[in-house]
Amino acid sequence: MIGLPSPALFKFTTQFFQHSPFPSINPLLLNASHCGFLLQTYGKKKSLPQCKQLHAYMIASGLLFSHNNSDQTARLTSKLSAFYAICGSTNQARIIFNEIVPKNAFLWNSMIIGYVNNGLSEDALHLFVKMLKSEQKPDNFTFPFVLKACGELSLLELGMEIHGQVVAFGLQTDTYVQNSLLSMYMNCGEKEKARLVFDKMRNRTIVSWNTMIVGNFQNGYGDEALEVFDQMKDEGVEPDCATVVSVLPVCAYLKDLRRGTEVHKFVNAKGLGGHIAVRNSLLDMYAKCESLEDARRVFDEVKCERDVISWTAMIGGYVLNGYEREALALSHQMRVLGIRPNSVTLSTLLTACASLSSLKHGKCLHGSAVRLVLEFHVIVETALIDMYSKCGNVDLGYRVFINSSRKTVTWNAIISGYTRNTLAREAIMLFKWMQSEKINPNVTTMICLLPAYACSADLQQAKNIHCYLIKSGFHLRVETATCLIDVYSKSGSLDSAHEVFHGLTKKDIVSWSAIIGGYGMHGQCRAAILLFDQMVQSGVKPNEITFTSILYACSHAGFVDEGLYFFKSIVEDHHMKPRLDHYACIVDLLGRAGQIEEAHEIIKTMPFEPNHAVWGALLGACVIHEDVEIGRVAAEHLFKLEPENTGNYVLLANIYAAVGRWDDVKAVRKVMNERGLRKTPGCSLIEVRNMVCGA
Repeated sequence: MIGLPSPALFKFTTQFFQHSPFPSINPLLLNASHCGFLLQTYGKKKSLPQCKQLHAYMIASGLLFSHNNSDQTARLTSKLSAFYAICGSTNQARIIFNEIVPKNAFLWNSMIIGYVNNGLSEDALHLFVKMLKSEQKPDNFTFPFVLKACGELSLLELGMEIHGQVVAFGLQTDTYVQNSLLSMYMNCGEKEKARLVFDKMRNRTIVSWNTMIVGNFQNGYGDEALEVFDQMKDEGVEPDCATVVSVLPVCAYLKDLRRGTEVHKFVNAKGLGGHIAVRNSLLDMYAKCESLEDARRVFDEVKCERDVISWTAMIGGYVLNGYEREALALSHQMRVLGIRPNSVTLSTLLTACASLSSLKHGKCLHGSAVRLVLEFHVIVETALIDMYSKCGNVDLGYRVFINSSRKTVTWNAIISGYTRNTLAREAIMLFKWMQSEKINPNVTTMICLLPAYACSADLQQAKNIHCYLIKSGFHLRVETATCLIDVYSKSGSLDSAHEVFHGLTKKDIVSWSAIIGGYGMHGQCRAAILLFDQMVQSGVKPNEITFTSILYACSHAGFVDEGLYFFKSIVEDHHMKPRLDHYACIVDLLGRAGQIEEAHEIIKTMPFEPNHAVWGALLGACVIHEDVEIGRVAAEHLFKLEPENTGNYVLLANIYAAVGRWDDVKAVRKVMNERGLRKTPGCSLIEVRNMVCGA
């Protein structure tokens, strides 16, 4: 016997096999058959420690060194390698694999499957090449995992070559292999090639249909995913739970409540509602289709189980639809019931705190993240940085960032936070630091960064970042080009902004709104109106932001009739409800034109409470036209909404001074002194020889 002496071996085996499936057998008498059975048992449980202990026993007992039964030893060694791979220990599996000669298909397949299941797709493909060179024929268990590796790495050309190998080995009609081909082509973004394979399939299983539905959706073809679902039902194939879980996110993405409700009826008819994954998908669909009552009804079903995903989906639904306080209240109920939140739950709740600017709740959630050891999950790090930034405490956000994983998403969050808090210079410096750390920026980085350049209004800096965008290839993306239009507009170069706009191959509503806003900002209202008309003629429908841009243009150019026309058009022609921004623009428009009473009347008829922008527009107009009474009314509202904004006090004092009411001027200044308010000194910037000088 090789290895441990008999007493030590007996002690080891007695301890190890005290819970063995073979309690009546002396541990020292376990043979290769028993060990093979144990390997299967531990492999199913993916229990790596027990596999290692069994491996040690097999070495100590000499079972792996039997010369009397080499076939049995080979089978046992093959199983050992396979189950190491299954348990995630691919290095140990490969060591044993390399020692086995000859290698059968089972052994090759086990090693390839182990690599793929552990995220080592490249290693799986290298091993497949070695398998072909060894003249061992791949079978219908080999190709599905090799194709999965190609799909995960988006290696379309290699996937097509392996498709050729499938045909060469006569496995093109194997359903298992065909389904893997569908998945590979979909993962590589080739839905048409996937469709060709699908159409040639003689025996389509439920997996085939589900793969086509998921693949079309993942590639951005939601309508076609629903067409496949309809075709599936027309051909008499009954959907299963996986189908339902695949179709409902499509309905949510398309906001197709009617189709989602039909799927819900099917779920009830077939008794699939008891599956928690189905119920969670229903809940998510209703929430994203803005039907919170139906979502809550699904959530509150007494007979059905709720897991952390259910709670997170319901909380996310409230946040998505603007009911942040209800989301926080539901999270309290979740904690009372002892449901442990996960990283997605916490990030969703932090989003609610950010929307409410509730720093107190945000700090409490930060504490919860620390206690639950979730603070270093990337999704939580990003949400914390975003929450602190939106609550106006960018310093705390920076402290989270410094201790974070500093992946691209966290860099994006901190850059966005500094930009949002008008710290443009710091945001740009952070981007330069990001580059020095060799962190690759993405499109989102550019979208977070470019508003900082717009805020700085430095034309030379704008040209510099434009060059970087061209060099890195980001200038081809409509999102970054749209931001660049805004940068050039605010940097005073309308020609450059128009040049970028003209160079867009596809102009969406955001890019149209940006260029219209740019012309409006520069007082070129007629050009802005002309662009608006061109946009409508091109088939692009205006949205709320577009109307804000065109109303702003009319306001600053004094085009009263045109502005009123567009304001009425929001409701009458485009069937939208005017927002606060629209009311602020129309009040500013009428006020600048001297129609102060009409502007005040519009404020009185607003269907919601006016904000500081609306009252500020009215106060500004009163300053221009020296309207004391309405100006005082506007100022009183602003003092309540913005008690620390010195500008409002100064404007009211200016109105009083313009009409010679000096006692009232003194009274306003006295209030400012009592509240400790000081007027912020103004400053101006000029550019001399590419240098920005301030005074």
